Formats: sequence, structure tokens, C-alpha cells
Amino acid sequence: MATVIGRIVVLLLVDVLAIYAMYIMMAYLTNVWKIGFTHAATIVNIFWGVVKVLPLFLKFIVDSITGNYWMLLISSFSYSVGLGFLTMSTPTVLANVMGTCSEYKPECIGQGQVILFYAALLFIAFGMSGHFTSLELFVANQFNIQGPRDEEEDSELEMMDDEEVDACERLFGSIVAIIIATSIAVIALPFIKPWSLRFGIPAICTLVATLLFLSGSPSYRCFRPQGSPLTVFVRVFVAATSKLFYRSPKDAKKLYEIRDPQIHYVAHTKSLRCLDKAAIVIPTKPLVEQEKNIWRLCRVTEVEETKTIIRMIPVWMTFILGGVVSAIGFTFFIEQLEHLDPKVGRLKVPIVVLLWFYEQSQNQFASFYAKFANSLGRAGSRKLAPSIGIAVSMILAMLCCITAAKVENRRLGVVIKHGLVDKPDEVVPMTMFWLLPQFVLLGAFNGVFSYSAISFFIDQSPVSTRMYMEFFVSAVFGVGTLGSVLSVYVVGKVSEKGGKKNWFQHDLNGSRVDKYYWTLSWLMAVNLVIFIVVAILYRYKESKLEDEGGVEFGGIGEPYDDNAKSFCCCC
Repeated sequence: MATVIGRIVVLLLVDVLAIYAMYIMMAYLTNVWKIGFTHAATIVNIFWGVVKVLPLFLKFIVDSITGNYWMLLISSFSYSVGLGFLTMSTPTVLANVMGTCSEYKPECIGQGQVILFYAALLFIAFGMSGHFTSLELFVANQFNIQGPRDEEEDSELEMMDDEEVDACERLFGSIVAIIIATSIAVIALPFIKPWSLRFGIPAICTLVATLLFLSGSPSYRCFRPQGSPLTVFVRVFVAATSKLFYRSPKDAKKLYEIRDPQIHYVAHTKSLRCLDKAAIVIPTKPLVEQEKNIWRLCRVTEVEETKTIIRMIPVWMTFILGGVVSAIGFTFFIEQLEHLDPKVGRLKVPIVVLLWFYEQSQNQFASFYAKFANSLGRAGSRKLAPSIGIAVSMILAMLCCITAAKVENRRLGVVIKHGLVDKPDEVVPMTMFWLLPQFVLLGAFNGVFSYSAISFFIDQSPVSTRMYMEFFVSAVFGVGTLGSVLSVYVVGKVSEKGGKKNWFQHDLNGSRVDKYYWTLSWLMAVNLVIFIVVAILYRYKESKLEDEGGVEFGGIGEPYDDNAKSFCCCC
């Protein structure tokens, strides 16, 4: 078992190295391609936006068609191809084949390298999204066999459980070794100058990890896809549209429902009555015949679950700006970081150190707020805890933008003082640790928001869709990340009205990114007010966790049901 899980967990190495490669993409585009930093930010933001939105659609495909194994395998090969293409797109690798020079200069980047680069981004985005969708759940499936058991198997299964416990202990050592090896690799990569190696090392590691994962295929526990609950929502809209000219009965008891103690059902509500048409029973047709066509007749429970999701949309809309703020962390923050002094005395500190502080801040603040939410639950405010957390995260986002604006203003002062305005490639004599507070605050914002938003949807969403809530939150954030491209364009156009200078110039030193940060801070303040209004007007359903009593407040760590009831030995 330890060997089996080890082959899977090694894919985590792929994720860490690939994420690092994409984190430094801003530096590659501005230093090698010599494109404007806003243009580079556009490319990076579109990439990360796709990575955050795509898992929602891939989860649907996993549950409906492929299953977790095939999604992991396909996405791992996509990773390998993408990072391979990214390596080949660097000027020095295929210079002779492409007929270009072999230096890290924009004139050495031909059309072929550009095509390889953008193709690489597509493959890497799919690979990263596929891992995010299936890796964690596939690992969990290796420790849990779901399906019927007979009495003759009990003693054997008990023995398997003991073996799995031993395997977990052995696996822990493997995971620690992988973490140490990955940490060393990430710390060492910034000291490697050739970009072909910076991208090539993750590409080689990805290929090796993929082949290791493939070699263990016969021993994996796989589950057949059982269908996606998201299909229900499509069915409700199709059924309601097909009966558009029918009138809903005044008595809700005449709507179609299966009332059985063994079947979960939800009581009818009077809101969004237009969707009730999906549950209308046509009197001129036999009920048995109508029940066979699930695209023309839906249960009241299915209609009510669809209503629940629709009622959440106003709350979702307030999350989009959070994605815009989060986007500055791997674009503008990284660009600032690349042009500050990385030395502490004579020691050159890799920029990954600040990314480590960001990750730690994200994890620690999420953990801290989880404890705070549990205390709110014990005080009788369990169902309000997620909304409070979302509001707190928005305040942290404002503080992050305000801090970033003040630090950038100071950096520009140093740039002007030393005459570096027209020297964008020069290192600004200001330590990069000035950026530490804004990285910590950004991590705190993302950590508290992720915990609270996922907890909100798990607590308030239909039972059938709770496994999708993490992907819904990620997709909304992804829309915000894509929207950051539009926000920079709009803010830039507004800033140059009246003949004024656009806040976004070709390089960072000539721009006024600090004013953009101030703009985001007051926009988030307005967004916070809107969220508070929406949260007050939102009709909260009774918390399931509250009804159970004594159960810890749910959130990121709450286990999901995989809907995978039938076990198969063949992947």
C-alpha cells in the first residue's frame, strides 16, 4: 500500500514545481520577452483564471465519464507535454531548428517559440486543473473500499485494515522525503540562471512522476463514475422550459414528489415559482409514462435544490472582486519582488522565501479562523460564522491593498531618489522584505476567505452538491482573476482622462501601481458593504451541523461523499 500511495503522492512534486515555474512567469516575460509588465500580467492572469475555473467542469466530467484515475493520468501527461513545450519555447533550446539566435533576448524568440509557449500554457493549465480535481480524492479512495461486504470477508478486511495502518506509517516517511526533496528543489531553482533549466527540471520531474504513477496502475483501487448531481439543475431548467405555457397549481401537493422515508426530500417553497413548472404533472398523460422521461418531469426536491443554488448567486457575485485582489499576488507583487534587493548582508535570499511566508500565512490564518468559528458555534451563531469570516477576509484584503500601496509609494520614492526611473532593469536599493507584510496579508485573506466561503456553501447548499462547493468557490475566484485583466484596462483608461498619464506604463518604475492598489482597496470597501447587505437579506437555512449538536464547524477539511458506490478492480 505504501508503494502504491507513494506513486500517487509523488505527483505532488509535479504540482509544487509547476506552480513555482508559473510563479516566476512574470519575470520570464518581462526580462526575456521584454514585454510590458501589464501585458505579462494579462497572460499570467488568464492562465491562473483558467486554472481556477476549469476544475468545476473537469469535476463534472470525472463524475460523469472518466473517473478520477483517468483524469489524473491524462492531466499528468498534459503536465509533461506542457512543461516540455515550455522548456522548448526558451530561445536556447531549439535555436538551430527555429533559425533564431540562442540568447535570452526578445529578438531570439521566433514565431515557433511563441506558438510552443502558448500551447504549453494550455497543457499546463489542464494538467494543474486535473490534479486539483482528482488527486486528493483518488488518494483517499486507496484507503477506502466502498461496496458490499459479506461475512466471509470480514476477517480478511480486518487484516487489510491493520496492513493499511502500517502502510500509512511507512507512507509518512515517504511523504516527508518528498517534501524535503521538493523544498530543496524549489529553493535551488532560483539560483539556476538558464531559463531552459528552470523550466526543464520541472519538466523532467513531471515525466518521471507520470511514468511512476502509470506503472502502479494495476494495483490502484478505482471507482466507476456514478453521474454528476449538476445534471439535475440542467434537467430542472429543461423541464421547466418545456412546460413554459402550463400554469403551476396553487396547491403544492399536486406537484410531483416521491415521499419515501428512505429517500431524501426537501419541502416546497414559494420563491422562484417559475421553476415549479418542472414538477408539474400533465393530467392528460399517464404518470408512469411521464416518470420515465426525467428531462420533462422533476421532483420537487430537485426543483428546490436548484432554487437554493440560484439564491446563492448574489453572494457569489460579491466574491469576484476577491479574485481581482488575489490576482495581484502572482503578477504585480512578483514583479515588484524581482526588482528589489534580495540580499541580507552578503547572503542572497531566494524570492521563494516570501512565497513560503505567503503559504504559511494562508494556512495559519485559516486554522486560526476555524477555531474562532467553532467558538461561535458553541455560542449559538454557527450558521453566521462563515459570513462573518468572509467579511473579515474582505477587511484583510483592504489592509493588504493599503499596505501594498504604501510600500510601492516608498519604492517609487527610492527609484526617483537614485535616478532609476528610466532604468527598469536595475535593482532598486531597497530590501525585498518590505513586501513581506503585503504577502502575509494576502495569504491571510486567501486563507480566511477559502475556509469561510467553502464552509458557507457546504452548510447552505443542497446535500447532493456539497462535493462541488470547493470548485464553485475556485471558479468564482477564477472569474475574478480573469476580471483583473479587464480591471487593469478600465482603470488605465480612466486614469488617462483629461490628458493625464496612464497609471500603467511599459515598466514598473514608470507606472503608478500604488494608485491601482488604492483603487482596489476602496472598491473592496464598497464590496464589503454590498456583501453585508446581501448576507443580511439572504435566507439562511438551518445548519445541519447545528442540528447534530456538538459537531465541529465544517469547512475545508470536511470529508466529501464521492458518490462512488460500485468498486471495480480495473481502472
